[in-house]
Amino acid sequence: MLSVKGLVDSSCLKNVPQKYVCKRNPVEFISYEEETIPIIDLSLLTSGTPTERSKVIVELGNACTDWGFFMVINHGVPKKVTDDMINSVESFFNLSEEEKQEYAGKEGVNPIKYGTSFNLTVDKAQFWRDYLKILVHPHFISPHKPAGFSKVLEEYSRRTRELANELLKGISESLGLEENYILKKMEVEEGSQMMVANLYPPCPQPDVTMGLPPHSDYGLLTLLIQNEYQGLHVMHKEKWVAIHPLPESFLINTGDHMEILTNGKYKSVIHRAVVNQKGTRISIGTAHGPPLETTVSPVPELADPPAYLGMKFREYMELQQTNQLQGKSCLDRIRI
Repeated sequence: MLSVKGLVDSSCLKNVPQKYVCKRNPVEFISYEEETIPIIDLSLLTSGTPTERSKVIVELGNACTDWGFFMVINHGVPKKVTDDMINSVESFFNLSEEEKQEYAGKEGVNPIKYGTSFNLTVDKAQFWRDYLKILVHPHFISPHKPAGFSKVLEEYSRRTRELANELLKGISESLGLEENYILKKMEVEEGSQMMVANLYPPCPQPDVTMGLPPHSDYGLLTLLIQNEYQGLHVMHKEKWVAIHPLPESFLINTGDHMEILTNGKYKSVIHRAVVNQKGTRISIGTAHGPPLETTVSPVPELADPPAYLGMKFREYMELQQTNQLQGKSCLDRIRI
């Protein structure tokens, strides 16, 4: 397996190799006008007055309904924690190819997996991306290299779980449900948390390839941080919106299992990663969901009638990981 980083480091590229050229409609590479994405002040949700808290809950509901995507500020995660996580991920990708290959596993759900593109067995064109995936909860696991990585990852994972839980409480209330409804229904405290670190090296022809194609995420919520290079686009009202996060903020998107759970009231959002010529973009997403063996189906309070079939969380993850990454193709398979 040749990583994109290995390709870029080993040669002076002027053109993208043919296997990375994505044969897509040119519109896929167009970024449309800027729009203001919803911003949620978490401090008002967790420690604001009753009036402020009620307002933020309404804002959360609107963001989940209209966008499936929002930015969180004043979230309480120290800047040092996020900076250390980005630096540690960069250090991992700077390991030798031989050291990283220790974590190159088979396709599908593995506790730790290093790889490139998305799924080399089914990708029609390879994507300009290397990745590291780690299932960090309910049982914490970490690569043993680089030095200090495990300690940083454990702290970051804990902090992002706490943030996700607070958001899920607010989202529950925005649906007219009890504050802890989603946490209890989905057994989130014992649920799965997958950390996915993405590396997008500089690309000589960013207009002919993709970091990741348009897709939605599995899980309830995905929390994302990134370094200074931009590249995230979100689909909103059938147009692509380039995302420029505020300093020290988290980007949040609702996943397929939020759409299933809410019977389509809150829909997962389609997004993509584009690449650039200037520098290496690093993004770190943590996907939060129920335990792997939990069957997710619409909650009775919102299912009249149910619009999705129930499916075990593990089976849904494996379905996505072993097929082409394409829009909401996995979710479409369980629509009633």
